[in-house]
Amino acid sequence: MSSTIAIMGCGWLGLPLAEALLKNGWTIHGSTTSEDKIQSLLNAGITPFLLQLSPDHIKGNIGQFLQGSEVLVINVPPRLRAEDSESYFDKMKVLHSEIKKSGVRKIIFVSSTSVYGDQSGVLDEKSKARPNTESGRHLLASEQLFIQDPGLHTTVVRFGGLIGGDRHPVSHLSGKTELRNGEHPVNLIHRTDAISLVQIIIEKEYWNAIVNGVAPEHPEKQDYYRSEALKRGLTPPDYQQSTGANPGKLVECKYFPYKRSVFLTSIFS
Repeated sequence: MSSTIAIMGCGWLGLPLAEALLKNGWTIHGSTTSEDKIQSLLNAGITPFLLQLSPDHIKGNIGQFLQGSEVLVINVPPRLRAEDSESYFDKMKVLHSEIKKSGVRKIIFVSSTSVYGDQSGVLDEKSKARPNTESGRHLLASEQLFIQDPGLHTTVVRFGGLIGGDRHPVSHLSGKTELRNGEHPVNLIHRTDAISLVQIIIEKEYWNAIVNGVAPEHPEKQDYYRSEALKRGLTPPDYQQSTGANPGKLVECKYFPYKRSVFLTSIFS
Protein backbone atom coordinates (compact mmCIF):
# COMPACT_ATOMS: atom_id res chain seq x y z
CA MET A 1 0.00 0.00 0.00
CA SER A 2 1.20 3.48 -0.86
CA SER A 3 1.79 5.92 1.97
CA THR A 4 1.41 9.04 -0.18
CA ILE A 5 -1.53 11.42 -0.43
CA ALA A 6 -1.71 14.08 -3.14
CA ILE A 7 -3.49 17.30 -2.22
CA MET A 8 -4.40 19.51 -5.14
CA GLY A 9 -4.77 22.98 -3.68
CA CYS A 10 -2.57 23.66 -0.63
CA GLY A 11 -4.13 26.92 0.44
CA TRP A 12 -6.16 28.02 3.47
CA LEU A 13 -7.64 24.54 3.96
CA GLY A 14 -5.26 22.32 1.99
CA LEU A 15 -2.03 23.35 3.72
CA PRO A 16 -3.16 22.66 7.33
CA LEU A 17 -4.79 19.45 6.09
CA ALA A 18 -1.44 18.42 4.60
CA GLU A 19 0.33 19.26 7.86
CA ALA A 20 -2.15 17.17 9.86
CA LEU A 21 -1.71 14.19 7.55
CA LEU A 22 2.08 14.54 7.76
CA LYS A 23 1.82 14.19 11.54
CA ASN A 24 -0.05 10.92 10.99
CA GLY A 25 2.82 9.50 8.97
CA TRP A 26 1.69 10.16 5.42
CA THR A 27 3.96 11.49 2.68
CA ILE A 28 2.32 14.46 1.01
CA HIS A 29 2.47 15.74 -2.56
CA GLY A 30 1.00 19.24 -2.52
CA SER A 31 0.13 21.53 -5.40
CA THR A 32 0.01 25.30 -5.63
CA THR A 33 -0.55 27.76 -8.45
CA SER A 34 1.90 30.24 -6.91
CA GLU A 35 5.65 29.93 -7.28
CA ASP A 36 6.00 32.06 -4.14
CA LYS A 37 4.45 29.28 -2.04
CA ILE A 38 6.83 26.52 -3.14
CA GLN A 39 9.33 27.22 -0.36
CA SER A 40 6.64 27.30 2.35
CA LEU A 41 5.45 23.85 1.22
CA LEU A 42 9.03 22.57 1.32
CA ASN A 43 9.48 24.04 4.79
CA ALA A 44 6.38 22.17 5.95
CA GLY A 45 7.77 18.85 4.70
CA ILE A 46 5.51 18.68 1.65
CA THR A 47 6.79 17.70 -1.79
CA PRO A 48 5.64 20.73 -3.81
CA PHE A 49 4.31 20.87 -7.35
CA LEU A 50 3.50 23.97 -9.37
CA LEU A 51 0.31 23.11 -11.25
CA GLN A 52 -2.14 25.27 -13.19
CA LEU A 53 -5.43 23.81 -14.41
CA SER A 54 -6.87 25.04 -17.69
CA PRO A 55 -9.93 23.87 -19.67
CA ASP A 56 -7.72 22.08 -22.20
CA HIS A 57 -4.48 21.19 -20.38
CA ILE A 58 -2.59 21.17 -17.08
CA LYS A 59 0.56 23.22 -16.83
CA GLY A 60 3.12 21.42 -14.67
CA ASN A 61 4.13 17.84 -14.00
CA ILE A 62 0.74 16.36 -13.14
CA GLY A 63 1.99 12.81 -13.77
CA GLN A 64 4.72 13.09 -11.15
CA PHE A 65 2.30 14.77 -8.74
CA LEU A 66 -0.09 11.80 -8.94
CA GLN A 67 2.57 9.09 -9.16
CA GLY A 68 2.61 6.70 -6.22
CA SER A 69 -0.34 8.34 -4.46
CA GLU A 70 -3.01 6.23 -2.80
CA VAL A 71 -5.46 9.12 -2.37
CA LEU A 72 -6.03 12.38 -4.21
CA VAL A 73 -7.77 15.27 -2.45
CA ILE A 74 -9.18 17.71 -5.01
CA ASN A 75 -9.47 21.02 -3.19
CA VAL A 76 -9.89 23.47 -6.06
CA PRO A 77 -12.92 25.78 -5.71
CA PRO A 78 -14.53 27.24 -8.80
CA ARG A 79 -13.85 30.89 -9.42
CA LEU A 80 -16.32 31.87 -12.07
CA ARG A 81 -16.34 35.59 -12.75
CA ALA A 82 -17.31 37.66 -15.74
CA GLU A 83 -13.66 38.40 -16.48
CA ASP A 84 -12.73 34.72 -16.09
CA SER A 85 -14.86 32.63 -18.42
CA GLU A 86 -12.79 29.47 -18.07
CA SER A 87 -14.99 26.47 -17.41
CA TYR A 88 -14.40 24.81 -14.04
CA PHE A 89 -16.09 21.64 -15.27
CA ASP A 90 -13.79 21.49 -18.29
CA LYS A 91 -10.81 21.82 -15.95
CA MET A 92 -12.13 18.89 -13.92
CA LYS A 93 -12.55 16.84 -17.10
CA VAL A 94 -8.89 17.43 -17.95
CA LEU A 95 -7.89 16.45 -14.41
CA HIS A 96 -10.12 13.36 -14.55
CA SER A 97 -8.38 12.27 -17.74
CA GLU A 98 -4.96 12.57 -16.08
CA ILE A 99 -6.16 10.65 -13.03
CA LYS A 100 -7.28 7.79 -15.28
CA LYS A 101 -3.72 7.55 -16.62
CA SER A 102 -2.33 7.27 -13.10
CA GLY A 103 -2.63 4.65 -10.39
CA VAL A 104 -4.79 6.84 -8.15
CA ARG A 105 -8.21 5.32 -7.52
CA LYS A 106 -9.35 6.96 -4.27
CA ILE A 107 -10.64 10.51 -4.57
CA ILE A 108 -11.91 13.06 -2.09
CA PHE A 109 -13.67 15.82 -4.00
CA VAL A 110 -14.14 19.00 -1.96
CA SER A 111 -17.48 20.53 -2.90
CA SER A 112 -19.96 22.92 -1.30
CA THR A 113 -23.47 23.03 0.11
CA SER A 114 -24.13 25.56 -2.65
CA VAL A 115 -25.16 22.58 -4.79
CA TYR A 116 -28.43 22.52 -2.79
CA GLY A 117 -29.26 25.98 -4.11
CA ASP A 118 -31.85 28.13 -2.37
CA GLN A 119 -34.11 25.31 -1.21
CA SER A 120 -35.67 25.74 2.20
CA GLY A 121 -36.14 23.30 5.06
CA VAL A 122 -33.89 20.55 6.40
CA LEU A 123 -31.59 18.99 3.78
CA ASP A 124 -29.29 15.99 4.14
CA GLU A 125 -27.06 13.89 1.91
CA LYS A 126 -30.09 12.21 0.31
CA SER A 127 -31.72 15.52 -0.62
CA LYS A 128 -31.74 16.42 -4.30
CA ALA A 129 -29.14 18.97 -5.35
CA ARG A 130 -30.67 22.00 -7.09
CA PRO A 131 -27.90 24.56 -7.63
CA ASN A 132 -29.01 28.04 -8.65
CA THR A 133 -25.59 29.59 -9.26
CA GLU A 134 -23.05 29.00 -12.00
CA SER A 135 -20.42 27.78 -9.53
CA GLY A 136 -22.95 25.43 -7.91
CA ARG A 137 -23.87 23.93 -11.27
CA HIS A 138 -20.21 23.40 -12.18
CA LEU A 139 -19.53 21.79 -8.80
CA LEU A 140 -22.45 19.39 -9.15
CA ALA A 141 -21.43 18.40 -12.69
CA SER A 142 -17.87 17.83 -11.46
CA GLU A 143 -19.08 15.73 -8.53
CA GLN A 144 -20.98 13.50 -10.93
CA LEU A 145 -17.98 13.19 -13.25
CA PHE A 146 -16.01 11.47 -10.50
CA ILE A 147 -18.85 9.68 -8.69
CA GLN A 148 -20.14 8.04 -11.86
CA ASP A 149 -16.74 6.66 -12.86
CA PRO A 150 -16.83 3.00 -11.76
CA GLY A 151 -13.04 2.85 -11.86
CA LEU A 152 -12.73 5.38 -9.04
CA HIS A 153 -13.75 5.36 -5.39
CA THR A 154 -14.92 8.92 -4.84
CA THR A 155 -16.23 10.55 -1.70
CA VAL A 156 -17.67 14.04 -2.11
CA VAL A 157 -17.51 16.39 0.86
CA ARG A 158 -19.98 19.26 0.62
CA PHE A 159 -18.64 21.82 3.06
CA GLY A 160 -20.73 24.62 4.50
CA GLY A 161 -19.16 27.99 5.12
CA LEU A 162 -15.61 27.46 6.36
CA ILE A 163 -14.48 29.45 9.35
CA GLY A 164 -11.38 29.48 11.54
CA GLY A 165 -8.11 31.30 11.94
CA ASP A 166 -8.52 34.76 10.42
CA ARG A 167 -11.54 33.78 8.32
CA HIS A 168 -15.06 34.55 9.46
CA PRO A 169 -17.98 35.99 7.44
CA VAL A 170 -18.83 38.49 10.19
CA SER A 171 -15.75 40.48 9.10
CA HIS A 172 -17.53 41.27 5.81
CA LEU A 173 -20.99 41.66 7.37
CA SER A 174 -19.93 44.07 10.11
CA GLY A 175 -21.76 47.40 9.91
CA LYS A 176 -23.99 46.40 7.02
CA THR A 177 -27.66 47.31 7.28
CA GLU A 178 -30.97 46.13 5.87
CA LEU A 179 -29.68 42.59 5.42
CA ARG A 180 -32.28 39.98 4.58
CA ASN A 181 -33.06 36.49 5.91
CA GLY A 182 -31.80 37.10 9.44
CA GLU A 183 -34.04 34.29 10.69
CA HIS A 184 -32.36 31.73 8.42
CA PRO A 185 -30.00 29.22 10.05
CA VAL A 186 -26.26 29.32 9.48
CA ASN A 187 -24.54 26.33 7.87
CA LEU A 188 -20.90 26.57 8.89
CA ILE A 189 -17.97 24.34 9.80
CA HIS A 190 -14.74 25.14 11.61
CA ARG A 191 -11.57 24.41 9.67
CA THR A 192 -10.35 22.10 12.45
CA ASP A 193 -13.44 19.93 12.03
CA ALA A 194 -13.18 20.05 8.23
CA ILE A 195 -9.64 18.67 8.47
CA SER A 196 -10.74 15.95 10.92
CA LEU A 197 -13.56 14.96 8.56
CA VAL A 198 -11.19 14.44 5.63
CA GLN A 199 -8.71 12.55 7.82
CA ILE A 200 -11.40 10.17 9.06
CA ILE A 201 -12.66 9.49 5.53
CA ILE A 202 -9.13 8.43 4.60
CA GLU A 203 -8.42 6.47 7.78
CA LYS A 204 -11.77 4.65 7.82
CA GLU A 205 -11.78 4.03 4.05
CA TYR A 206 -15.17 5.73 3.74
CA TRP A 207 -15.45 5.76 -0.04
CA ASN A 208 -18.23 6.08 -2.62
CA ALA A 209 -20.31 8.46 -0.54
CA ILE A 210 -21.52 12.04 -0.17
CA VAL A 211 -20.90 13.77 3.16
CA ASN A 212 -22.25 17.15 4.23
CA GLY A 213 -19.45 18.87 6.13
CA VAL A 214 -21.60 21.12 8.32
CA ALA A 215 -21.50 21.64 12.09
CA PRO A 216 -24.53 20.50 14.11
CA GLU A 217 -25.06 24.06 15.43
CA HIS A 218 -27.49 26.17 13.37
CA PRO A 219 -28.32 29.44 15.17
CA GLU A 220 -30.21 32.17 13.32
CA LYS A 221 -27.98 34.46 11.28
CA GLN A 222 -29.11 37.62 13.07
CA ASP A 223 -28.30 36.18 16.48
CA TYR A 224 -25.10 34.43 15.53
CA TYR A 225 -23.48 37.26 13.61
CA ARG A 226 -24.45 39.83 16.25
CA SER A 227 -22.80 37.68 18.90
CA GLU A 228 -19.68 37.09 16.80
CA ALA A 229 -19.35 40.78 15.92
CA LEU A 230 -19.54 41.86 19.56
CA LYS A 231 -17.02 39.19 20.52
CA ARG A 232 -14.57 40.74 18.04
CA GLY A 233 -15.31 44.36 18.87
CA LEU A 234 -17.02 44.91 15.51
CA THR A 235 -20.24 46.73 14.65
CA PRO A 236 -22.97 44.07 14.42
CA PRO A 237 -24.79 43.74 11.10
CA ASP A 238 -28.41 44.86 11.01
CA TYR A 239 -31.11 42.62 9.57
CA GLN A 240 -34.55 43.52 8.29
CA GLN A 241 -37.51 42.38 10.33
CA SER A 242 -38.40 38.77 9.60
CA THR A 243 -41.53 37.94 7.61
CA GLY A 244 -41.35 34.28 8.63
CA ALA A 245 -42.39 33.22 5.14
CA ASN A 246 -39.22 31.28 4.37
CA PRO A 247 -37.49 29.16 7.04
CA GLY A 248 -34.24 29.05 5.09
CA LYS A 249 -31.93 26.12 4.44
CA LEU A 250 -30.61 23.91 7.22
CA VAL A 251 -28.04 21.38 6.00
CA GLU A 252 -27.38 18.31 8.13
CA CYS A 253 -24.50 15.84 8.19
CA LYS A 254 -26.84 12.92 8.77
CA TYR A 255 -25.40 9.66 7.49
CA PHE A 256 -21.67 9.91 8.21
CA PRO A 257 -21.09 7.25 10.90
CA TYR A 258 -18.13 9.00 12.55
CA LYS A 259 -19.73 12.35 13.41
CA ARG A 260 -18.80 12.14 17.10
CA SER A 261 -15.13 12.02 16.13
CA VAL A 262 -15.42 15.05 13.86
CA PHE A 263 -17.55 17.85 15.25
CA LEU A 264 -15.58 18.78 18.34
CA THR A 265 -14.87 22.46 17.57
CA SER A 266 -17.81 24.80 18.05
CA ILE A 267 -18.58 27.44 15.44
CA PHE A 268 -18.66 29.78 18.44
CA SER A 269 -14.97 29.10 19.20
